[in-house]
Amino acid sequence: MKKIFYLSILIFLGCKNQTNSKIDVYQNDNIVIANQFIDAFYSFNEDSLKLSLSYAEKSHPSILYYQKWAECGNYEVLNRADCEIKNDSLVICPVTVKDDLMSALELDLNVTDTFHIIIKDKKIRSVKTSSNDPVVYYKAKDWIKQNRPELIEKPCEDAWEGGPTPCECIKATIQGLAEFKANEESQKTQ
Repeated sequence: MKKIFYLSILIFLGCKNQTNSKIDVYQNDNIVIANQFIDAFYSFNEDSLKLSLSYAEKSHPSILYYQKWAECGNYEVLNRADCEIKNDSLVICPVTVKDDLMSALELDLNVTDTFHIIIKDKKIRSVKTSSNDPVVYYKAKDWIKQNRPELIEKPCEDAWEGGPTPCECIKATIQGLAEFKANEESQKTQ
């Protein structure tokens, strides 16, 4: 009877370990796939990025736009933190970059963009981004809309929805941010 009991425990533990190892392999696969996406994004090669988004068609407009925006904004990767599994399909990948946007605002700050990547059956199904942009960045963007709308209206048309001019949009935004900063400085001296 004792032998049957011990044998049952060994079989149970063996099954449990096999299940855990399958989950670990699946999660490791998702981490590898997420890192390949990050590599493709920061290669600034549109074809490579499109390939990694083959099964995430709804993400194409915003992510392809953002890649070109990042390239033309001179995003330089400073730190790629480890991607982290959030659940069976969501992987979060934070990437800290230096860019021309913060430079235009004369901020000694590097922004972290976080990619939220949904992976199912070893295929990326969707990608969204978030960022820790400082409040002054949003204040400056509002200032541009109110005081220099002509600067961004045409170049930023359909921005983040696959608009045709991400490079022109970020360059106009950078110019607007610099004007905002100059305006702030001139108000301090008055």
